[in-house]
Amino acid sequence: MTRLRLVETGEQPGEEKFQWSLRPVRLTDYIGQKDLLVRLEISLKAARMRGEPLDHVLLYGPPGLGKTTLAHIISNEMDANIICTSGPAIERSGDLMGILTNLQLADVLFIDEIHRLPRPVEEFLYSAMEDFKIDFIVDKGPFAKTIKVNIKQFTLVGATTRAGLLSAPLRDRFGIIYHVDFYTPEELCEIIKRSSQILKIPLDEKGAFEIARRSRGTPRISNRLLRRVRDYAEVLGGGTIDEETAVKALELEGIDALGLDALDIAYLKTIIEKYKGGPAGVDAIAATLNEEAGTLQDMVEPYLLKTGFVNRTPAGRKVSHSAFKHLGYEIPD
Repeated sequence: MTRLRLVETGEQPGEEKFQWSLRPVRLTDYIGQKDLLVRLEISLKAARMRGEPLDHVLLYGPPGLGKTTLAHIISNEMDANIICTSGPAIERSGDLMGILTNLQLADVLFIDEIHRLPRPVEEFLYSAMEDFKIDFIVDKGPFAKTIKVNIKQFTLVGATTRAGLLSAPLRDRFGIIYHVDFYTPEELCEIIKRSSQILKIPLDEKGAFEIARRSRGTPRISNRLLRRVRDYAEVLGGGTIDEETAVKALELEGIDALGLDALDIAYLKTIIEKYKGGPAGVDAIAATLNEEAGTLQDMVEPYLLKTGFVNRTPAGRKVSHSAFKHLGYEIPD
């Protein structure tokens, strides 16, 4: 079983409270995603001017990039309450009915991992999103009848890491669809400096950049690494996070200059040393590393594909020349 990794994009046990304390609450506090923020601000202002709830919003993109934060910002900007749930938590349409009937005008209903909603629940949402009505079935068999129940106008904010798994009818009912993309090192640098001010951590520009460039373009990872570097700085580095302290702390954690950790490097070295750079099947690589193939596909490969260190081919995985160079291997002919 793979241990918890500092560079894992998912939220880890015990860090929810820490991450919440660093999240921005208004659009003006949000760093990065400039094009998205401009469009969202226009939509929010238009909705407030008309005195109407915002259109339903779908946010999609990799984990750890701020989809949940944006949902809470939307509720704050609209001065509305937010009710949070997730796709796997709603097993029956009756679970959703209780939530919908208790919503007030302009409230925000946030459903995380919305692509994991059961199909009957998803179909139950259609009329609620479009007509703000839900169908309540009374009795069973030949005596069954449907009663339409009006609900208050609300804004559904759906978040998903896999937009392609959403059915077309559900996707079409969202008036606003935004892709949340990875952050640049410069944007992450600003996020780290903001977090250090909130946490009262002494930090200089070069120290922030060393953390940022190892953060895989993900704010959640940036904040997690900041905590680990803070611990190192307080114990061994004099309390201030500078370039040298950040480098030593992250090297101690096994994270290199591009954000690769021990599992990433072992994956690349396996293909290079055991399979001459590839192609190699993911099952064969997993067996060599004594890991599950699903772990490699979900936790290791996405970042290596993004950086161009690994290519997927019909014959299997191949390591690129840039990965050979980064790990210090001679580039093959």
